Amino acid sequence: MTRFALAERLALADQMAQAGPDAPTLCGEWTVRDLAAHIILRERRPDAAGGIFFKSLAGRTARVQQRIATREFSQLLRTLRKPAWPRFLDEALNLTEMFVHLEDVRRAGSSWEPRTLPAPLQDALWRQVRRRTALVLRRFRATVRLEAPGFGTVTGGKGGADIDVRGEPGELLIFLFGRQAHARTTVDGPSEQVERLRRARLGV
Repeated sequence: MTRFALAERLALADQMAQAGPDAPTLCGEWTVRDLAAHIILRERRPDAAGGIFFKSLAGRTARVQQRIATREFSQLLRTLRKPAWPRFLDEALNLTEMFVHLEDVRRAGSSWEPRTLPAPLQDALWRQVRRRTALVLRRFRATVRLEAPGFGTVTGGKGGADIDVRGEPGELLIFLFGRQAHARTTVDGPSEQVERLRRARLGV
């Protein structure tokens, strides 16, 4: 079984250590420390994670996350490095989480370049793009075609004008997770619809 999720997790912890606890991320106002606390809560505090998905529970989730964030930064990173779930679940559920959050830390800096990803990892990320496109774009009022040259094309949206988004699988995944401004993609279509897609609140 591949261990891409673990590799991305360890790279994320390394990147966080290099950036420092107070460095910014692409997750709104969250610092690196806040992001680490979020991941730990998601994995290790299911009793308090409901606010990630339901607004009515967001207050408790935020309070627990804030308490986790008060731990020593080195302790947060040690915890983050150890998957909380069995290997098969970690790979199935955490590859996208770790990949996107690693880029959240990398791309929040003043200078960065996309990583050169091995083909097997790109294959795994493309599978994630295919699985998530219809769900992420289910309410968007246009037909959006995501194309990764050499991997394929997948379509989402609710019809209407056509928009084409092209990029490597990892870049398309970052785009789908609401980081459109930080994804290395090309977007073509009617200008009004393209602008609306670039500003849309995407994510799962």
